[in-house]
Amino acid sequence: MGRKKAQSENRELVIPGQLIAEGEFKVATPNYIYRVGNRYYSAVVGLAEVTEDSLTVIPLEGFYYPSPGDVVIGVIRNVGITSWEVDIRAPFPATLYAADFLGRPINPAKEDLSDYLNIGDVVLAKVEVFDRTRDPILTTKGKGLGKVTKGSVIEISPVKVPRVIGKKGSMHQTLESETGCKITVAKNGRILIECPNKQLEEIVVLAVRKIEREAHIPGLTDRIKEFILKEKVRRGLLGGEQGGETEAD
Repeated sequence: MGRKKAQSENRELVIPGQLIAEGEFKVATPNYIYRVGNRYYSAVVGLAEVTEDSLTVIPLEGFYYPSPGDVVIGVIRNVGITSWEVDIRAPFPATLYAADFLGRPINPAKEDLSDYLNIGDVVLAKVEVFDRTRDPILTTKGKGLGKVTKGSVIEISPVKVPRVIGKKGSMHQTLESETGCKITVAKNGRILIECPNKQLEEIVVLAVRKIEREAHIPGLTDRIKEFILKEKVRRGLLGGEQGGETEAD
């Protein structure tokens, strides 16, 4: 095997058709990288990362494509007899069965599912099944999953989710530790924010929007930490951060 040659040892902004590396590598994101001979090219606009034996491209534009195990935030779009149709920002709607959500069999003759989840309600769920032969099936079985009753939900491009999470969760940890908010970043680009007060919630939203805009620029975590500190100082929040909970948007 010949010596491996890489275009970059760190994350580098790449465009479709740009050479990433030469040699033999394991491709961690096969949907975003294609190979010609022993050369690897980016198929999207994204951030390329090359290690000794693997290649990764994090796309900076695109849509959400479900995978089993993904945690998603969905919005009820239709109420059926035994299930709900849920918008998860994918090319196809998802299904949440009443028996799964309620944890028991449903009697359609006596129960109306809109009494439990109605159009516009928000759920935190997990993709249980998706194999391209049928629409995604969701489950709300699991710790923390179910109907969202507090906090606010914002949307970002699904492909920016890895940047909001950061390497080993670094960006996510920074957002939570610097604001005192609980932040749930779902794979489909929806983010649930639960903060002690509205001003901290606004700071989180501004910080997330900054991450979206500057996802391709190195040193982002440090800039976000500095941005949050400046916003807290500007709003006079460093002396105390108490307040009431907000209701779901």
